[in-house]
Amino acid sequence: MWGKRMTLEWVNGVAALALGLLLLGASPRFPFLKNTVDFLGQILSVPEYPVVKLREFCREFYSWSLDKNELRLSLEALQNENAMLQIVGSVLLSEQIKAELASRMGAARVTLREPLGWWSEFRIDKGQNDDIVVGLPVFQNGFLVGRISSVSSFSSWVELLTSSSLMIPVVVEETRELGVVVGDGDGSVLLVYIPDGRGILPGMKVSTALVSELLPPGIPVGHIESEASASDNGYVTYKIKPGATLSALYTVSVFKYSKETTR
Repeated sequence: MWGKRMTLEWVNGVAALALGLLLLGASPRFPFLKNTVDFLGQILSVPEYPVVKLREFCREFYSWSLDKNELRLSLEALQNENAMLQIVGSVLLSEQIKAELASRMGAARVTLREPLGWWSEFRIDKGQNDDIVVGLPVFQNGFLVGRISSVSSFSSWVELLTSSSLMIPVVVEETRELGVVVGDGDGSVLLVYIPDGRGILPGMKVSTALVSELLPPGIPVGHIESEASASDNGYVTYKIKPGATLSALYTVSVFKYSKETTR
């Protein structure tokens, strides 16, 4: 009984295989078989549709992920390259400024500093005959002291950083945040107009921003000493430690005027 059943199953299997091969071979010759195959394909496409779409979505998502990753890597490489170019440009500009300052520096002696205007101004022994003009920067040991405020033939007056009327645009070198340095008229130098939350910390260096050709950018002023106060409008005031010793000025250096320089 078991042998007959096995024989029957084998016969049916071989017959089905032969019939399938016959239909497959005959399908190009009989249009109705083609139509049958097409009809069955349309029916089978319905349950296959979600799987096909899921496969297409996975392929597109994988391709998009690769493109996004490549774009991110390219962007990071460009950002690093831009940062390096900025550093190189800053160094070159700083070296150019230093060379120009060294070639145009002239020594001057402090001849008068009145007690009532001790933190406002002082007089030096250089004037128009020495190519001194209003607006030129004055230094002590390479740090900004103030600017020429008035000039006569043989002498000039210098307005100090501690003066409440002298305002100089500056930049915090570590954060590139722009602000204004102004004195309180009583011996302190302040950094104002800095928005809150900009990461300004004690010890950060402060130098001049681009004011005019008479006062080039990059001149050292000092460094952040502490936070002085926070205003209600979202700005913070910082106290600056000047690089120059403003309480003891006997000789200073003046940036000589060049005929090619304009205000």
